[in-house]
Amino acid sequence: MTEHHPDPAQITCTAPAYPDRPRIYVACLAAYNNGCLHGRWITATTPDEIRTQVRAMLAASPIPDAEEWAIHDYEGFEGAHLSEYASFETVCELADFIEDHGELGAKLLSHFGDDLADARAAFDEYAGEYRSAADFAEQFREDTGTQIPQNLRYYIDWEALARDMALNGEIMVFQTGFDEVHIFWSR
Repeated sequence: MTEHHPDPAQITCTAPAYPDRPRIYVACLAAYNNGCLHGRWITATTPDEIRTQVRAMLAASPIPDAEEWAIHDYEGFEGAHLSEYASFETVCELADFIEDHGELGAKLLSHFGDDLADARAAFDEYAGEYRSAADFAEQFREDTGTQIPQNLRYYIDWEALARDMALNGEIMVFQTGFDEVHIFWSR
């Protein structure tokens, strides 16, 4: 018996159009309320595309005339929270923000109580990425031209200065990795 192997030139692989884009799992509530799981993972591309996919998912429901849906899961939002009844516009706006800013964007969003407008506005006051908040404080001193005699530089506690700046509300500090902090002015 000989095995048949397809011609590699005739094999087509279709990778997802947006492999790293956040996505949502939309469930049919009629099926869910009848003890049946029916839903679809949908990439957060555009509100219209999500609506089209939800309509198709509802049309394929095991419960006739299914109309209601809810977001039962999501991934790729870097820990940002999403309501089960969030609008598709909100889903896509949040996906765009997370795609642009990743984990840092999600941390900002959490800091601002899931207020996307405030999280976006914070980037207007972005001071940069540093190895530590102490490195930021020392660099800030250099950038402002504050003169410190060489023999006194080793006595300055840059970590305490940065901590005080954060506690006083002058800066916001977000750590996203080992030796990776992002500083924002709190103006």
